[in-house]
Amino acid sequence: MTRRPSPCTLARALVAGGLTVLEVTLRTKCALASIKRIVAEVPDAVVGAGTILTQADVAASVEAGAEFLVSPGSTPAVLDAMLDSGAAPLPGAATASEVMVFIERGLGHGKFFPAKPAGGIAYLKALAGPIPDFRFCPTGGIDLAGAPDFLALPNVACVGGSWITPKDAVAAGDWGQIETLAREAAQLGTT
Repeated sequence: MTRRPSPCTLARALVAGGLTVLEVTLRTKCALASIKRIVAEVPDAVVGAGTILTQADVAASVEAGAEFLVSPGSTPAVLDAMLDSGAAPLPGAATASEVMVFIERGLGHGKFFPAKPAGGIAYLKALAGPIPDFRFCPTGGIDLAGAPDFLALPNVACVGGSWITPKDAVAAGDWGQIETLAREAAQLGTT
């Protein structure tokens, strides 16, 4: 029987590589427990919850200690819950209308998902004309090779991607590889 690696070990490798803002997605049964453990045991990490789909996800994530909340899309109820939670919201949008709703609600930033399938760089460039002051965190289909092109856009504040924690490296406990990938990713914003 294979034992699941500790979320803190993974978090420590990411932090050692220079990535301190960590999103734990709510796609597994242990996600909320992982958030609690990382918050308690990895003090240099800023821990958030991703894949927020419901108001209950918001409440459970905040109770677990999440400092920020990320959703792939947004509904009025989920957006209200995120804004009322006390955690920093990063709601997802894929259209100009969704972005306009966020602006009406006082937000100047959001997640752009799924970035590549939804139009990628060309779409973000097009949005920068009529909506120049809104900033995005694109995720979905981004890798180390493509991230610099997204980061070069004036309306992109940061990017997210699972390339930093490949499943095979996590399964093998190859924390050195993950630390190296985190270091490469952390350097993207400094060049």
